[in-house]
Amino acid sequence: MKIEQIYTGCIAQAAYYLESNGEAAIFDPLREVQPYIDKATKDNAKIKYIFETHFHADFVSGHIDLAQKTGAEIVYGPTAQPEFKATIAFDGQEFKVGAYTILAMHTPGHTLESTCYLLLNEENKIHGIITGDTLFIGDVGRPDLAQALSSELTQEVLASHLYDSLRNKIMPLPDSTIVYPSHGAGSSCGKNMSKETTDTLGNQKQVNYALRANMTRAEFIAELLDGLGKPPAYFPQNVMMNIQGYQSLDTVIKNGAKPLTPAEFEATANTTDALVLDVRHENDYTAEHIPGSVFIGLNGNFAPWVGALIMDVNQPLLLVTPEGLETEAVTRLARVGFDNTLGILSGGIAAWKAAGFETDSIKSVSPDEFSDAFNDATVVVDSRKPSEFDGGHVVNALNIPLDFVNEQLAEVPKNQQFYIHCAGGYRSIIMASILKARGYHNMINVEKGFGGIKNTGVKTTLNQPV
Repeated sequence: MKIEQIYTGCIAQAAYYLESNGEAAIFDPLREVQPYIDKATKDNAKIKYIFETHFHADFVSGHIDLAQKTGAEIVYGPTAQPEFKATIAFDGQEFKVGAYTILAMHTPGHTLESTCYLLLNEENKIHGIITGDTLFIGDVGRPDLAQALSSELTQEVLASHLYDSLRNKIMPLPDSTIVYPSHGAGSSCGKNMSKETTDTLGNQKQVNYALRANMTRAEFIAELLDGLGKPPAYFPQNVMMNIQGYQSLDTVIKNGAKPLTPAEFEATANTTDALVLDVRHENDYTAEHIPGSVFIGLNGNFAPWVGALIMDVNQPLLLVTPEGLETEAVTRLARVGFDNTLGILSGGIAAWKAAGFETDSIKSVSPDEFSDAFNDATVVVDSRKPSEFDGGHVVNALNIPLDFVNEQLAEVPKNQQFYIHCAGGYRSIIMASILKARGYHNMINVEKGFGGIKNTGVKTTLNQPV
């Protein structure tokens, strides 16, 4: 069977391209659809179907743009109610793509309309299953995303549905069935995903806690919900965009990648409520940036952090980007629904300074310099996740995870100097930029984060007696 996984690491998302005898299907496409069109053109194939496993929360799908550009038919599973033309498949409905058969399997649980697609080869034998967010490698989909849309669909109710879907629909399939999920490690749609992005169902039955034999419904629900953090605020907004539709990505890029002179950039910032978002490397931002701007670099998990920290997809944005990456920045924002980019600073920080505008910086020290200055009175803010903090941290450090900086702002020391770090140096600069924008100017960033600190003489829980 000719099927290709197209994995996008920055949002830990997998789309799939399937082709047979001049016909093709795309599963869960990203917002930028040209790569799928190019693949089909190369294969001299026509895209016949766009299969959606559910209304995605963590990204905006490319289904509408792809359908408009190719004439392909959008397919959702039972109970889906999109506000655009689509086929709503019934449970067990078959679709033909060349010599292949795709069988819709309604698997509610992650969401009510969640549907997996069983792939049968030219001999009508089961090859694999596109599982969307129903079954991941090492995990299953979180069941709490529908609560924002319906108070009746509690996480316990959906978790119970998911228990039935897994045991009645997926687990009876042959162990040789290849599992093709929509996400991998790093996605917020689950809590324990593997870095592997495909596996056999048989192996998953051995290693995936949610597929454990003789697991009761109550045990499943308890284990699934245990440690499940709050979903990012932008998730419900992305769901609504996927249900209702959105403007073309071509239009978003045309409007968002518009170059602005420093004067135009400053005037736009002053006359709108636009947030200046700097997406360069953290070292460049640390050295020089526009006062009040927020840093979230393209080199890290850019789009998920934008969604988690900016939260409102309608927030107007002005971008400071590396040269040549203007379109990429606007595109990656649009992947998670942030379509309201107003323009890019033409010429970057160099042009900004040449026009006579001020810049700011963040004081930063090496791990050894931090070690030399460290004593029992040193205040340290650790911006990593609690699980990372629990695995080793500077003695007496405050754990204020970047994810919750907005909620825990009052815990940040405002009247004394403090050091801030993360694991490697990316997240701490994001957090420092947010703090500076809110009037905190008494922090010093530690380069290389805890990865560098633990190799110095600083007291950590790793080098202290238990």
